[in-house]
Formats: sequence, structure tokens, C-alpha cells
Amino acid sequence: MHERWGEAFAQQEQLTVIGEKLQTGVCAPDFTLDYVDLLDMAVHCVQLADTTGTIRILSVINSLDRAICRQQTRRWEALCLSSLSPDVCLYTISMDSPQMHFNWQGAETIFHQTLSAHNHEQFGRDYGLLLKEWHLLQRAVLVIDRNDRIAYAEYVADQYSEPDYDTALHVILQIQQ
Repeated sequence: MHERWGEAFAQQEQLTVIGEKLQTGVCAPDFTLDYVDLLDMAVHCVQLADTTGTIRILSVINSLDRAICRQQTRRWEALCLSSLSPDVCLYTISMDSPQMHFNWQGAETIFHQTLSAHNHEQFGRDYGLLLKEWHLLQRAVLVIDRNDRIAYAEYVADQYSEPDYDTALHVILQIQQ
């Protein structure tokens, strides 16, 4: 598996990212991730193929324990509610457990789907996001079009910086038409 040393960092710590970066236009790898269903309170799986035909935003974060990651999650929630059509699916993805996602989501009144890669490390490898030293995901924003192709990919190098919301939003609005 390809390793990219130094393509992610936090302050003075250089990090190794496992997997290849996905480029615009390539088919998005299928994935299986977990969530807690509010109806039966059980952990269920979702796959990329479950939402084919819609535009998907993958807002990938290190952990909901980190303030910058919570900020990214709240910002995407606000942008989706104010600027995007209902056929756009927003997912926040981290290595946190499904239960942690569920608890945080309820406490914060976040309505979009949060997904856990806690038991699915392959997601991080396939999307070029697995931080070797931290066993967390590199922060990123990926937009997947209705045909399951990558329309936009931003891999955030500085794990203490926010992604470029405006550029991602511009791409989403263009493919939404």
C-alpha cells in the first residue's frame, strides 16, 4: 500500500498517509461504514452504492473529540441547510465509534448522517486518508457526483486548518444543476 509521508501534519508533527489520493473524474471506491439508527438504536451499515444517483459530500474528520473537526461538521451542516437541494447527501466520517457519533450528534442537534469507519479501516486506505501514526483519518472533503465519480477532492494537509468550503460548494452547485 502506498504511503505518503509529510502530506499531512499537525503543528510540527509530520504524518504518514496510507493510500493513493483520489483524483477528480475517477470512480469513487465503494465503502461500508457504520451508523446508529435512531429507530431501533442498533448499528447498521451504509454503502456508497446505497445513494447512487445523488450527490454525496464526504466531510472527513480526525475525531469528534477535536474542536476543528466539530467546527467542520457544524459548518457543513449549516451550508447544506442554507444552500443545497435535498438530493445532496452530507456525510461526516471519522474513526470514532458509531456510539460516539450517535451521542455527539444528539447532543449537538446535527441532522445529517455521521458515519463511523471505526471497524472499516479499508475506507481510509481506499480513499487515501488513513493517518498511520494516529490511526485516524486525514481531514478532507470529497464530492461524489450522481454517477459515483469524484467531482472534487481536497485533502487538508494541516490538521488544524479548515477545508476550502467555497470551492467545494461551487463544485456542488455546478453539478447540482
